[in-house]
Amino acid sequence: MMQFFTKMKEIILLMMLLVPGLAMSQPMEVLLWENGAPNSNGITSPEVISSRGFPSNVSVPKIYLFLPKSIHPTSAVLICPGGGYGGLAITYEGYDLATWLNEQGIAAVVLKYRMPKGRHEVPVSDARQAMRIIRQNAQSWNIDPDKVGIAGFSAGGHLASTVSTHVVDSTERPNFEVLFYPVITMNNEFTHQGSRKNLMGDNPDPFLISRYSNELRVSPQTPPTLIFLSDNDRMVLPRNSIEFYTALKRNNVKSSLYIFPKGGHGFGMKTTFEYHDLMLNLMKMWLHDQYKIR
Repeated sequence: MMQFFTKMKEIILLMMLLVPGLAMSQPMEVLLWENGAPNSNGITSPEVISSRGFPSNVSVPKIYLFLPKSIHPTSAVLICPGGGYGGLAITYEGYDLATWLNEQGIAAVVLKYRMPKGRHEVPVSDARQAMRIIRQNAQSWNIDPDKVGIAGFSAGGHLASTVSTHVVDSTERPNFEVLFYPVITMNNEFTHQGSRKNLMGDNPDPFLISRYSNELRVSPQTPPTLIFLSDNDRMVLPRNSIEFYTALKRNNVKSSLYIFPKGGHGFGMKTTFEYHDLMLNLMKMWLHDQYKIR
């Protein structure tokens, strides 16, 4: 039976590579925990999809694999949508970035992670598992296991930066990261309060506040980082990104920070964002030129 499912995955992969546009319109869906997750977020009510296609009450995590057409192993990016750890803006902070990455010849994996409901360990366990799955399947998915990065938006940026700074072993460590207006700190002074409450509850332990303030967790082993945000973001204060960038430079980590004059919070991959094309050009240059990722 296992051989049958393996063969079916290979057939689906072949179809995605050979049929124009199929990789972007019909991604492969993979369960993160085939035998059940090692922890629970306590959610028992059904998953809800908003009118904009944003899921909440996520209790069954999955990844959606978007593969470009390529005869050579490609780099890959695990994408963590934002949503304040209460839901997922999975379209313009997930699928849309995956489509663009495919156009650059880069594989993309959109992570549908579980909502924590105060159980802080849940989202990061999903993200780490996703990194493991990508590398375990690197050969069959035509991915270079040494060029697997992570991207995150807002609270998804906090999740991505957590994976990058709380490294358990090499199979989970991203080779690079791209952060969009990320939540970085849990420090009450400049955190995003909704994300903090959803991640750690109403009265988090000071130890957890420090643990998930990722500007405090940067080390020389933190992967190269690219950060985008707008100066007039009033939801996730720019200081989050600035403190993180400062910590990266203090540890001699290759990094770039771009602060656009305006755009507020949550511009994602929206074409209405005034600096959309500039942002994509900067990201393409950073991925393809500076770090030779293709």
